[in-house]
Amino acid sequence: MTEKVKNILSFLGRLGLSFGLLAWIFSFIKWNEIISVVKTADVGLLWWAGLVYMAINVLVLIRWYIFMRALGLDVSVGLVCRYFFIGSFCNLFLPTSIGGDLVKAIGLSRGVGQKPKVFASVVLDRLSGFAGLVIVAAIAYMVGSRLIDAPSVVIPILVLTALSLVIGGMLFNAHVYRFFGGLVSKFPRIQKGIMEMHEDVMLMQGKKRTGWGCVAFSCFLQVLGAYMAYLIALGLHQDVHFLPFLVFTPIVAAVTFLPSIGGLGVREIGWVYFLGKIGVAQGIAVGLSLISFFYVVILGLIGGIVYVTTAPARRVQYSEADA
Repeated sequence: MTEKVKNILSFLGRLGLSFGLLAWIFSFIKWNEIISVVKTADVGLLWWAGLVYMAINVLVLIRWYIFMRALGLDVSVGLVCRYFFIGSFCNLFLPTSIGGDLVKAIGLSRGVGQKPKVFASVVLDRLSGFAGLVIVAAIAYMVGSRLIDAPSVVIPILVLTALSLVIGGMLFNAHVYRFFGGLVSKFPRIQKGIMEMHEDVMLMQGKKRTGWGCVAFSCFLQVLGAYMAYLIALGLHQDVHFLPFLVFTPIVAAVTFLPSIGGLGVREIGWVYFLGKIGVAQGIAVGLSLISFFYVVILGLIGGIVYVTTAPARRVQYSEADA
């Protein structure tokens, strides 16, 4: 089986999973109820939620740039913005919600060189975001467990905490890198890239204040993400408390790491399950999820415009050199 055929089958599998999950969810939704709620939605609150989402992404861009500067990358803000938005566009159809990370890392490394440092900045940025996700969800659950009649919610929090500790430990462990480097010893370029990225990641050990500052920054971003979802719920006339969203939003964000197309299907199931714990109807939960995805699409379309308008000068495509 050729690589092209494998890629096509993989894409079709993710597409089938996303739409299969959506079809299953839609099969038991009372559409009359959700349509009536959406028709009377508070458009002003939904606009505010959209602005909060865009502000979150601007701040995520700043966080990534902070890591690049900490690693000694001399790169222009314009170039970073270009590949950030292109990555957002690619997230709409690449596997999981982190597929665009690979695209922006490859694109930026072509523009500035120093590929290991660029990839290290992306990995560290994603890790700090994951750490913020876990911290906010855990603290919010401990503070507001009385508002959430669902002891099972603690399970994904514990799983995410364990994953963050394992991944963080692996990133800063030379033995782990040497192990993975040995697995690809037949490919010297890849092996060299792995070890160089480890060396760049280790640079953050001497800049702990910057690293922990970015983790704190990520916690703030998670709170903003929860606030966005809360605004959408209020816009759909739901009488809900803000605190549960501090628990649910980070977990749903983590769920979108699973294979899907733009997180479709898995995101909706996540919101239906968790919002059901605080009495929100299934149809409303799906409506909230799809509205939040609409903001993702808008950001992706902006990235698509950036890609199209800059493609003649600097294309972001696969090449044998990046194998």
